[in-house]
Amino acid sequence: MEKKVTVIIPNYNGLKFMEPCFKALEAQSDKNFELLVVDNGSTDGSVEWLKDRNIPSVFLEKNTGFSGAVNVGIRHAKTPYVILLNNDTEPEPDYVKELVHAMDRSPKIFSVSSKMIQLYHKELMDDAGDMYSILGWAYQRGVGQSIKGYQTARSVFAACAGAAIYRREVFDEIGGFDESHFAYLEDIDVGYRAKIYGYENVYCPEAVVYHVGSGTSGSKYNSFKVRLAARNNVYLNYKNMPVLQLLVNLLPILAGTFVKYLFFKKIGFASDYMEGLKEGLRTAKNTRKVPFRMTHLGNYFRIEGELIFGTFLYIWEFLRRKLKIFRSF
Repeated sequence: MEKKVTVIIPNYNGLKFMEPCFKALEAQSDKNFELLVVDNGSTDGSVEWLKDRNIPSVFLEKNTGFSGAVNVGIRHAKTPYVILLNNDTEPEPDYVKELVHAMDRSPKIFSVSSKMIQLYHKELMDDAGDMYSILGWAYQRGVGQSIKGYQTARSVFAACAGAAIYRREVFDEIGGFDESHFAYLEDIDVGYRAKIYGYENVYCPEAVVYHVGSGTSGSKYNSFKVRLAARNNVYLNYKNMPVLQLLVNLLPILAGTFVKYLFFKKIGFASDYMEGLKEGLRTAKNTRKVPFRMTHLGNYFRIEGELIFGTFLYIWEFLRRKLKIFRSF
């Protein structure tokens, strides 16, 4: 039977995660998939581990970031679909089958986000699809909420690329993951581009995967991560919003930036956040901006509506976490 999907695992010094991740892949109910690891110049024994087990791999000489690694994998893949899977994940047996089934529902679906559950707190959600807001805030839908919720398939702004499936041929139309991002928000960016071109990103609750989280970066917040995410946030808005939309959203984006600054100041990363913003403003012109086309005008209006909706959804989810209200939306 011709294979429909390639599972691509980007790896950078993730040897400690390899065994459980591959064991979970071996237990898949649908084994009709290709496997490819793209190693980003690891020095922790990952290369030797992969070679000893004859696992199909591409070995890069240096760390090209998440975006660079998965782009290499996507270019090597020959299947209609590709699953991008972080090394710090353990998918349930029907994971591959359910993602492929979800993609088969419509040729207009670009990506499908899985139901990501916290590996060390299996009663709590990690991600039910990524969202974006008019404040310029990206966030994980459902994070910290009970796994009893989020049982319904629905549209999301973008798929979390840590455990998602993509329609490979669409990358030829919209471009691959932007390597100027290196890491962080690159999945929101590619999902945003897909929406501009009229494609959909959806959430599939039947595709379940357990996720360690920050397996490569090592922590939820650190100087590298805060600086890069701040820079990439500037890129994200500049590249995907036409000038008029940027002007319309300028005040909310500035307000969101100020609130984030106060947050990072409180936890000791204000200087890193400001450095990232300055770098983003200084270098945004070097990134690949999505060309405006009148044929996409209706898509821009729909996206603007989603950004407004995403803001209210963020507030609702924030309040639910604070008040410990475990209900899905």
